[in-house]
Amino acid sequence: MQRAKHIQDLLSKGERDLFDRAWELTRGNHGSDFTFYLPGMIRYGSMRGRYPALSLTGTRCQMQCEHCKGLLLEPMIQAATPEALVGKCLKLARSGHSGVLLSGGSDHRGRLPWGRFVKAISRVKSETGLFISVHCGFPDYDTAVALKGAGVDQALIDIMGDEDTARKIYHLDGLHEVVSSLEALSRSQLDMVPHIVAGLNYGSIQGEYEALRIVSRFQPSALVVVVLTPLKGTPMAGVSPLPPIEVARLIARARVSMPHIPISLGCERPRNKQNELMESLAVYAGATRMAVWSQKTVDLVLDLGLQPRFQPTCCSVPYRQDHGAQVSVPPFSN
Repeated sequence: MQRAKHIQDLLSKGERDLFDRAWELTRGNHGSDFTFYLPGMIRYGSMRGRYPALSLTGTRCQMQCEHCKGLLLEPMIQAATPEALVGKCLKLARSGHSGVLLSGGSDHRGRLPWGRFVKAISRVKSETGLFISVHCGFPDYDTAVALKGAGVDQALIDIMGDEDTARKIYHLDGLHEVVSSLEALSRSQLDMVPHIVAGLNYGSIQGEYEALRIVSRFQPSALVVVVLTPLKGTPMAGVSPLPPIEVARLIARARVSMPHIPISLGCERPRNKQNELMESLAVYAGATRMAVWSQKTVDLVLDLGLQPRFQPTCCSVPYRQDHGAQVSVPPFSN
């Protein structure tokens, strides 16, 4: 238990009380399982994720958010026509992939061209067993209904909690566009998995706690906390990443406010010297899922009496044994 005690010793008394409460709520509502995920086409040793991301717009994005500038689209599989989307998804299904994340660039209002692809998505769903996630942008109600009708399994949506971040970072007209999209997804009964980017406003905590309050008004199927990763070629390239304790404190507050939902530390986070500490603190703070991991974190999970399990998908996807049926499970042991 030395690893566990070392992490506890890093916390102040007030933080320890918060984290203890978050831990109790997590174990009471989620038991001892802790799921590690390998998303998309990320490699981990000899393993590769089986849940690739496809861009419906190629590398084009009109929105040009300050933290991304369209660069996150570049490594995605390009599927810029409905025909290309169907063809690539059929091929992925035949090769043993369990699902896909459909994404792409947005227009100036934060909307993707879903209307053009709805029939193709419906065909993919009917002809394959793929689980379909969409990084949906900020859709209206009709779009949310159409995605639900096409067989989309879940919608991933970025949430910020202040006007400054909505306008200056995402270039939206205001925070009301984010809230109205949450309302649209909720009314459509499409499962939603909000993503909160910790440190999104140039590396500082600004609207993240208000974002938690907004999300808690709805009924998300899970919550993912990711961390600003400064990208070369963006205005945030020189920003210092958040300290791990800031990220963990956000997760702990999320757990206290939403005790019943799964919470994940997502794959988009800095891979710096502080990453292992961030992972360890996230476990204490009430996370039940983690995308990509260090061996030290697996060892900590075992030390704490938790049961690690593995799934080669995005961390938004509920755990199912058949999702990893064709992938060898990592040797989670001390």
